[in-house]
Amino acid sequence: MSFVKHLRHDSLLQLAGKSYLSRNYMLQTCRTLIIETAPPEFVKLNRLSGSDSGIIEVNLDRPVAKNAINKEMLKSLQNAFESIHQDSSARVVMIRSLVPGVFCAGADLKERRTMSPSEVHTYVNSLRYMFSFIEALSIPTIAAIEGAALGGGLEMALACDLRICGKNAVFGLPETGLAIIPGAGGTQRLSRLVGRSVSKELIFTGRKIDAIEAANKGLVNICVTAGEAHEKAIEMAQQINEKGPLAIKMAKKAIDEGIETNMASGLEVEEMCYQKLLNTQDRLEGLAAFAEKRKPLYTGK
Repeated sequence: MSFVKHLRHDSLLQLAGKSYLSRNYMLQTCRTLIIETAPPEFVKLNRLSGSDSGIIEVNLDRPVAKNAINKEMLKSLQNAFESIHQDSSARVVMIRSLVPGVFCAGADLKERRTMSPSEVHTYVNSLRYMFSFIEALSIPTIAAIEGAALGGGLEMALACDLRICGKNAVFGLPETGLAIIPGAGGTQRLSRLVGRSVSKELIFTGRKIDAIEAANKGLVNICVTAGEAHEKAIEMAQQINEKGPLAIKMAKKAIDEGIETNMASGLEVEEMCYQKLLNTQDRLEGLAAFAEKRKPLYTGK
């Protein structure tokens, strides 16, 4: 059964061309598309506990293929992130690899060779919507990158809010060398992150860049010693987790939706998001904790 079996071809193409889709609409569309189930063999969820409750690790684990995303791994990703979306206690998500020396090598090209053009089209659309689903989550997402993040692997990292890498990381979108283009959001997200000119250079040439250059170009937020990306990502997740969860969601919404419009409209989005926080228990708790010089205890209400 195809991931997009019940979505008409023309409707899919129309959706793919609309940049103004709301977060809720995108999530609902992706939930409609996620119609297959599979055991999470290649993607393992780890929900942290204690003071770190609310932080969820998404662990990529397909060592035989350097985490290349085949159909089964894509199903595992779909199931994992649908589970996270349904989890009201989730506050921060981190994607990392359990395979040494690689984050994700992209699509599984060995499997790709066995596909017909229509099967490739369905797969790439499925991957694009999967990454859009990640991007549309209301909570922050962090990619902890060690080793290679190439093709679809880089596109998955680009769908996250934040990227932290070790100095051994390597980034690239090599698709033009295969006579195709990045098809899971790479042409759009990379351009929005590093600018049109840099994006064109990297995609036209397919050139790989190291961690230092990626940091200098703004592709990653933080570059740390090789092997320490996960530790740094946990530290950042903990910092986020301490903040008011509703405020974090509204901050993400204001930034993501506001940046796609003009300043005046963006300020209206910001006002709407701010107003939604005025009557929350967490806002009163924050003021009380400040006055009493103690750590706030936020409940997300």
